[in-house]
Amino acid sequence: MSIGSKAVTALGATLAVLGPAHFVVPDAFESITAPAFPDDTATWIQRNGAIETALGVTLLVKKTRTLGVIGLVAYGAHLGYHAATAQQN
Repeated sequence: MSIGSKAVTALGATLAVLGPAHFVVPDAFESITAPAFPDDTATWIQRNGAIETALGVTLLVKKTRTLGVIGLVAYGAHLGYHAATAQQN
C-alpha cells in the first residue's frame, strides 16, 4: 500500500465515521453547515451526512476508489459553490 493509498484509505475511514455522525449529533454540524446552506440547514446536514458516508465507503473499497475520488472532487465543488454563493446573498 503506497503513501497515497494510505491517505485515501484514512480519508475514507474518516468520512465513513463523520457521515453517520451527522445523524447522531446533528447539532455538531450546524455551525459548519448553516453558512453554506442557510435555507433548510437541518435537511442539508442529513444530505451531507449521507453523501459523506457514501464517499467514505467508496474510498475504502479498492474497486470503487476511483469513483470515490471523482465523487469527492464533485462534492468539494458542490460545497465550495454553495459556500461562495451563500456569502454573496
